[in-house]
Amino acid sequence: MTAIIDYGAGNLFSVKNALDYLGIENKITKNAEDLRAADRLILPGVGAFPDAMRMLNESGLVGVIKEEVQKKPLLGICLGMQMLFEKGYEFEETDGLGLIKGSVKLMTPENLAVPHIGWNELELNKPCKLLEKGGEYVYFVHSYAADCPSENVAAYCDYGMKVPALVFNGNVYGAQFHPEKSGETGLEMLRKFSQL
Repeated sequence: MTAIIDYGAGNLFSVKNALDYLGIENKITKNAEDLRAADRLILPGVGAFPDAMRMLNESGLVGVIKEEVQKKPLLGICLGMQMLFEKGYEFEETDGLGLIKGSVKLMTPENLAVPHIGWNELELNKPCKLLEKGGEYVYFVHSYAADCPSENVAAYCDYGMKVPALVFNGNVYGAQFHPEKSGETGLEMLRKFSQL
């Protein structure tokens, strides 16, 4: 079973609908015992980094998430991916979950608008269990991007700068794009995640 973590700041139902479509057993939950019982976890996110981290801390689930990722896969999506890093700099410096080295900063693309909204091509950097080749297009909506070691980046996209699009560290994966809104490519990633 895949637990979709409900801490008050996620695009829960679009993720749930995608998993339902794929026939993957899932549950939206804010219950620590559900997270412990799940086979894998998804951390969605929409909104601002400081607000989302505050809500996640207030949920009492941070400790449980950090324990469980030692044993099972976690996928962070969009803001959920950004929260996997050590720090975020949206409005103010905020501690993240620290599951992947690096921080999240305002994008500064050359001659392109922020936020970055739309379809962009994945450029493979380092194959991982969710992505073995580049060239696929996925859907982005974000203004902030990760600044992290290349060894943790499975794929970049080019948006006037190299944007880490898919990151990983051990059992932890993060997609800056929305796999649940990225057609067959995104669904295939969710399918692969459900088999980890």
